[in-house]
Amino acid sequence: MAMKTGLEVPPEMRAFAEKSVGEARKAFETYMDAATKAFGTVEQSAQAMQSNARELGRKAIGFAEDNVSATLDFAQKLVQAKDAEELMRLQAEFTQAQMKVLSEQTKALGESATQAGKSAFDAMKPKS
Repeated sequence: MAMKTGLEVPPEMRAFAEKSVGEARKAFETYMDAATKAFGTVEQSAQAMQSNARELGRKAIGFAEDNVSATLDFAQKLVQAKDAEELMRLQAEFTQAQMKVLSEQTKALGESATQAGKSAFDAMKPKS
């Protein structure tokens, strides 16, 4: 047999509590939805940055390979030079060519880095 204590929750109080719990649930769901979207945005940005970093790395390695190859070709020409005049001409040609190549490589890497930054920033923008 259950004992009555005489303390009953008034219907208004119960309705208020139910409404409060419902509003808290809705607020939590809204918060979780926003957090999930924010995490997705961060994840997309990270993926874009990783992809761009890989591409920059590949490009830099390609440039390094080209530069080493050009230097070895230059060394081969040097050992075949017949006199000091030819050595000086080869050195001047190589230096000029490498300055041009390094300028182009620097420009290409700069453009790639700029594009990488833009891509990462764009990935962080909220989608409409």
